[in-house]
Amino acid sequence: MTIKTHGLTHCALAVRDPSRSAAFYAAVFGSAVVYNQPDFVQLQTPGTRDVLVLQRDHSHAGQKGGILHFGFRLLRPEDIDIAAQAVIAAGGQIRSKGEFCPGEPYLFFTDPDGYEVEIWYELPTSVDPAA
Repeated sequence: MTIKTHGLTHCALAVRDPSRSAAFYAAVFGSAVVYNQPDFVQLQTPGTRDVLVLQRDHSHAGQKGGILHFGFRLLRPEDIDIAAQAVIAAGGQIRSKGEFCPGEPYLFFTDPDGYEVEIWYELPTSVDPAA
């Protein structure tokens, strides 16, 4: 028996400055603050159910542990250059940019705490929800 969910929708990051990190993700993805405390900010991207938690923890900020990166899937492949510009304008650093295969561009970058993030477009799969 399996349960139905909205999919993987939650990622929590240890950060040095929750407000700075919230501003970065708002500038790149339009994420909105839905819960705000001095040492904890919760963001949600408009139109989605995703949640990004930013919690002040200087000793663990930017450490990868077992998570190598997390990603955001584009709606349109032609938006990859706009994504790169948004990352740079918000203070991120581009690590690599290219195509996994024709028609599937990607961009890897680091956020202000050094976490590696991916933005990519993937051609529709057989398990994507109906449009």
